[in-house]
Amino acid sequence: MLSISKTYKKFKYLVLFFIVSCSSGSSQNNETENQDSIVTNYPSHPMVWEYSAPESVGMNSDILDQAFNYAFKEGSFTQAAVVIKDGKLIYERYRGITNNEAETLASLLNSSSNLYKDIYGNRNKESLITSWSTAKSFTSVLVGIAEENGHIDSIQNSASDYISEWSSDNRNTITIKNLLDMRSGLYPACYDFLNNSLTECTNSSDSSSGGNIVFSDDQMTGCIDRNYAAEGIFHPWYNNGQRIYSKGDFVYSNCDTMVLGEIIFRATGQDIQTYAEYNLFSKIGIDASWWKDFTSDGQSNGNYLAYCCLDTTARDFAKFGYMLLLNGVWEGSNQKYESYVNKIKNITSYGLQFWTICAKPQSNDQCNEWIISTIGFDGQYIMIDFSRNLVVVRASLYQPIQNLSQEKKMKLVNSDISNSNWVATVPRGLGANLNTNFNPSQFFKLVTDSIN
Repeated sequence: MLSISKTYKKFKYLVLFFIVSCSSGSSQNNETENQDSIVTNYPSHPMVWEYSAPESVGMNSDILDQAFNYAFKEGSFTQAAVVIKDGKLIYERYRGITNNEAETLASLLNSSSNLYKDIYGNRNKESLITSWSTAKSFTSVLVGIAEENGHIDSIQNSASDYISEWSSDNRNTITIKNLLDMRSGLYPACYDFLNNSLTECTNSSDSSSGGNIVFSDDQMTGCIDRNYAAEGIFHPWYNNGQRIYSKGDFVYSNCDTMVLGEIIFRATGQDIQTYAEYNLFSKIGIDASWWKDFTSDGQSNGNYLAYCCLDTTARDFAKFGYMLLLNGVWEGSNQKYESYVNKIKNITSYGLQFWTICAKPQSNDQCNEWIISTIGFDGQYIMIDFSRNLVVVRASLYQPIQNLSQEKKMKLVNSDISNSNWVATVPRGLGANLNTNFNPSQFFKLVTDSIN
């Protein structure tokens, strides 16, 4: 675990940081890259896949290499990318931060480029990435598993069956499906620095990201205590205040997913980390750890952040996508969750904590082909193409910062990361006012161009 020095007190930019749900030159030029970062000899994974050369599944190696050159070009801040085709691990690449990227961060954040080279240096297939809001999709699948296992009667039932705080008022009409689709009708919560509490968001910059609840030590209580948003009026948090809000409109909310994590906890008697380890992670060979908030109460010395912050490897992200590609079936098991996966396949735009993205860059508002994807802040993607039997993963540079505790308990001290535990992705997770030049639709198109 890395402890960052007091140098980070310079970084006053953190006050402007908010979690966002969605939002590369060839790696040979990267001086900090591992020699073996382009892996060509993959071991077989008995539970998930075996390695095969691209040509064996009808893909062109040269074109695929060009696709990865794009994903890892200078300024992409890409750490990892993986392609799975026909159940086989076809291609993966990893790298640390480039010299130019480190210098860009240093100029934006008034610090030393060597600092970033030290933190985000060599990366390989064993290096952790983090999910940000890609974790929402994991939480969704756990809800589906809990439904299939009979722990949750139906996602169409009232959430108040488990969130008893809602049972005696009009919130008892909110279904679990409403929470999954971000249509609960509850206001999005943001952190009030003056009163140190979660309250209704007051501006679009906070709410567009789902609400900056990361600043709260207890990220659960305020999420449960929310009320319905007022209808028929303009809200500054709703579509930049340009539309009148109606109950049931889509409002992206980190709190809605936090409540889903609490539903799993109350329905099963297990927090999402424990429930996932037994019912999902162990089944598909994933070693993953969820971050918690910083309270000593809650589910288990803190509340697990169901909406974000699941640490694992890029290969393990690919295993999750591959399980969905198999319609919720894992190899060597009679368990399957095809019914829930079919619901995911049929979403439009957003639903069940998954997104659709266009399979190629759009020149206008028209898209002729959509794929299912997870999306996380700073560009964490698990793209799933059911028609091509294809999974494509991309993740940004990441380092967990644990200056207060070796536990993954989130504590973001305003403007002082030296006294924080934080999920430091690059570039915006460090507070740099800079967007990566990576485009998921462009990368996906280049990958599919390699299919003969």
